Amino acid sequence: MDFLTRDHLSVAAEHLRAGRMLALPTSRWYMLCARAADPAATAAVFHAKKRPVDKPLLLLLDSPDNAARHFQLSDDARRLTSRLWPGDLALHLPWRPGAERIASVGSPALVGCPDGLLGHLLALVGEPLAASVCSLSVPAATDNDHPALTAGQVAAFAQTTRAEITAVVDDGICPQGRHMTIVDCPAGHPARLHREGTVHRRAVEAALTERSDHVG
Repeated sequence: MDFLTRDHLSVAAEHLRAGRMLALPTSRWYMLCARAADPAATAAVFHAKKRPVDKPLLLLLDSPDNAARHFQLSDDARRLTSRLWPGDLALHLPWRPGAERIASVGSPALVGCPDGLLGHLLALVGEPLAASVCSLSVPAATDNDHPALTAGQVAAFAQTTRAEITAVVDDGICPQGRHMTIVDCPAGHPARLHREGTVHRRAVEAALTERSDHVG
């Protein structure tokens, strides 16, 4: 496994476009990422995590506009994407009729638009990524298995699980160590907070209820 820095994002993007699995940092923890449209690449993520194949991966997009191309966005979903993306908010979204679905992310899909280094890398790759935290999944995980917060912990995970992680982008310690906030956004129905994480529930409520001319 190679160790890259944020100065080598073009190299990381080349690896991802070539169908390789990488570990990438966020403010929360390191994520295993691969081309969403590449079944072999996403299969490597499932295998590394010992993740059941019926437990979908997170789909990462580089903009709200791309979400609108693939998914049905309710009025609430549009408010959330316009006010809280990019960031640590993920939305359960139904696919648009006729859209080409990605098996590894399921239906409805859990969709995010990250900021920071991962968001910049997404723009370089130029296509969606599938992702999951760098750790074993339940039921394989034990009480001693924790998400990787450092590149060294990614390396230890790869050694223990024999995961074929081509490279890790080392950007230091991920300080938050918490899940993303998830909001369910069914078509034609109000949004519902599914799980609170790094985005506070009051921020979600404000994005859904405050008028745009009052913001700021």
